[in-house]
Amino acid sequence: MAEAVGGQAVLEGVMMRGPRNWAVAVRKPDGDIAHVSRPIDPLMARWALFFAFAVAIGFAIMMFKVGPALITDTLPLNGFVFVLVEGLIRVSVFVGYLAVLSFIPSLRRVFQYHAAEHKAINAYEAGEDLRPEIAQRYSLIHPRCGTAFLLWVMVISVFVFAFLGRPPLLWLVVSRILLLPVIAGIAYELIRFAGKHTDNRVLMTLLAPGLWLQRLTTREPSLDQLEVSIRALREVLELEGRLQPADRRVEVMA
Repeated sequence: MAEAVGGQAVLEGVMMRGPRNWAVAVRKPDGDIAHVSRPIDPLMARWALFFAFAVAIGFAIMMFKVGPALITDTLPLNGFVFVLVEGLIRVSVFVGYLAVLSFIPSLRRVFQYHAAEHKAINAYEAGEDLRPEIAQRYSLIHPRCGTAFLLWVMVISVFVFAFLGRPPLLWLVVSRILLLPVIAGIAYELIRFAGKHTDNRVLMTLLAPGLWLQRLTTREPSLDQLEVSIRALREVLELEGRLQPADRRVEVMA
């Protein structure tokens, strides 16, 4: 199986990333599509990844890790019950955060592009021609979505932290930070495995909560938005050598 392609929504567009290349396509005010694609410099990619990880994870740690731990520490609980309640608080804060974002009108188009990214990748992984009208038929849900990844980070943390019970306050905070890479690694491998076995009904049933949660961060895209997503995807696929220039016949303006 070919290495996976992933992506994310940006303002009025989509970024797609392969193992060695990335591309961004956006819809300009005049209606045209602007795009840029570049190979990934391994050295720069490590620094960029570190910076992005530091910013994102700093926010996530405080809001979804340390915060719930401190709240739970005020309760008269011990052992696994402490960890379970902490996990429930953490998931509740996360779902509530996404629910609030879903009601912000200005984010609706970002969520549409998020869904357009999913639909384009779903169509590609199904071996379909990369046309907006074909991609539109596919699900706006994808098992490798970052939303599902974050949910599984929180679920897996319950089982990992269960070995620690209720530690002293300082170790409580430190453990939630230090063990995060381990938990994130487990969650990452889980969604990668799920992405390769979408035909496994038992696995998809177990992962259903993460799939349902994506409904908060996706909205049905238009054909114009799918065209932008497909443009970014095609650029990456060509740079990765998985799509020949002759295959441009499959791209149709919406």
